[in-house]
Amino acid sequence: MNELRTERLLIRRWRESDLAPWAAMNADPEVREHLGDLLTRERSDASVARFEAATEQRGYGWLAVEVRESGEFIGFVGLDDIEETDPVDGVEIGWRLARSAWGHGYATEAARAVLAHGFDTLGLPEILAITTAANLRSQSVVRRLGMTHDPAEDFDDPAAPEGPLRHNVVFRVRREDHLS
Repeated sequence: MNELRTERLLIRRWRESDLAPWAAMNADPEVREHLGDLLTRERSDASVARFEAATEQRGYGWLAVEVRESGEFIGFVGLDDIEETDPVDGVEIGWRLARSAWGHGYATEAARAVLAHGFDTLGLPEILAITTAANLRSQSVVRRLGMTHDPAEDFDDPAAPEGPLRHNVVFRVRREDHLS
């Protein structure tokens, strides 16, 4: 998965020029509201190195998103293996956008392209989305993608502190449901 194009977006591998705006996103308390602590520039840069290594190894991962018309980097979208410590298993879809990109439908547009790639190209049987119960914006995107929520799968993340980041909700969509 090196590049996907939508009507308005280019989903691609990371570039050196993405590091500064990515670090700014990771230092923004509103962007990080449902993710935990703010990241230093060093930790932010290291995350991109991990993303690139995972994509090289597996053929999928977190990719940069830019607006095609302007070339502006606006965040990431992609697929990742669910962490072994989580009580669910599989491949997860996710995204994170800069505040300036919120409210334009970019997350849904990018996630639809990645979902289609996961099913059509990678042949995944199912894709999950996990977010905090308080992250209503992400849950809205997940529902627009046709993913369904089963409260029986929700879980508390033992690594998260007590509070709004602890309780997670799980959504799923199966390949056959996505294609119908």
